[in-house]
Amino acid sequence: MGPRLVWLAALLASAGIAGAVLAQDKGTLEPVRLPPLAHPEGPSTPAKQLFGRQVVPAALAARTIGFYSRGCLAGGQALPVNGPAWEVMRLSRNRNWGHPALLAFLERFARKVPAASHWPGILVGDMSQPRGGPLLTGHASHQIGLDADIWLTPMPNRDLSRLEREEMSAVNMVRPDRLDVDPAKWTPDHLAIVRAAAQDPDVQRIFVNAAIKKALCREATGNRSWLGKVRPFFGHDYHFHVRLACPAGEEACRDQDP
Repeated sequence: MGPRLVWLAALLASAGIAGAVLAQDKGTLEPVRLPPLAHPEGPSTPAKQLFGRQVVPAALAARTIGFYSRGCLAGGQALPVNGPAWEVMRLSRNRNWGHPALLAFLERFARKVPAASHWPGILVGDMSQPRGGPLLTGHASHQIGLDADIWLTPMPNRDLSRLEREEMSAVNMVRPDRLDVDPAKWTPDHLAIVRAAAQDPDVQRIFVNAAIKKALCREATGNRSWLGKVRPFFGHDYHFHVRLACPAGEEACRDQDP
């Protein structure tokens, strides 16, 4: 690995978002349950194989443990798959779990969306596994129940079918040359949605493609202080990634560096 790749890998790891999903992989109506591990307690068994097989949360008080890309979640709660202004996508992944603070944010934010934009609501992508921890595919973060992906595609004015939630694709906001947003797809509503999320006091970071950050900086007016929370990172062409700060009083949770 060359010096530039080493530097990039270190940068991504420090941010806790290495391995971000680059595209909207489709799900399935018939997810196959993983077979039991031959030696689940063996020292060579990867943690992701253990956490990826958990289908229910740990029956403990809600608590985040560790860092966004190296930790786990106790007492996780599931975001309802339908809400007044949200729908959960890719149900086959079983990644609609989080700390109660994340669920409260998503419900609070989703209800603001119709007033802040012309969107009826939001489509929620990956949150965390039932017990958090490393994921088998896609993300390096999303481990402690404080991360959520929100599609850059508005919720329709109807309940999506289970099949649609598995096969519908999000919209790529980035131009083919990767230098800017696609003007045929990017709208003032996209700016309004990201701004509304960033202005929530519990939000610590929002990750978007660099072209999207460029558009936000170019088009934002008025108080622009919220832009400081929005950070450019690859792999966020179709969605934006919201990260909450550690909940008050949770000493085992390690916050993102300023």
